[in-house]
Amino acid sequence: METTTNARLDYFRSQIGRDMSSSISPVGRWLNGTLRAAEYGKLIVDYTIREEMTNPAGVLHGGAAAAILDDLVGAMVFALGREYAYTSVNLNIDFLHAARLGDVVTATTEVIRAGKNIIHCEGRIIAADGKIIAKCATNLIQTSIRLST
Repeated sequence: METTTNARLDYFRSQIGRDMSSSISPVGRWLNGTLRAAEYGKLIVDYTIREEMTNPAGVLHGGAAAAILDDLVGAMVFALGREYAYTSVNLNIDFLHAARLGDVVTATTEVIRAGKNIIHCEGRIIAADGKIIAKCATNLIQTSIRLST
């Protein structure tokens, strides 16, 4: 386990067990997951599938699944404590199983390789029975936007 820490990661750690209604991300507030774990380069969040997150068949909409993964990867990269903001340059997703209205799913995002300019990450949304609902691979690139601590 990585022992690196910074003020942003410490904040995420202080929020374990709480909902994400105070996220700095408007999409993150809308998704409103519950933070379960925060490590350097890894975040785990539970989400309850609400009606506005589903398609007409009553299952998790692909766009909502993409939002979960993209937003959580962004939060995880933010928690690395880097000086500059990073933004996604791609997001490749495989949709493998359905999650239904009312289900609680767990999303896990991890840094695979953190270079100076590009950070490669993977994420998964897992159902309570262990089935992989969706998985992604994504790259984020450093921007010129300087972040505060």
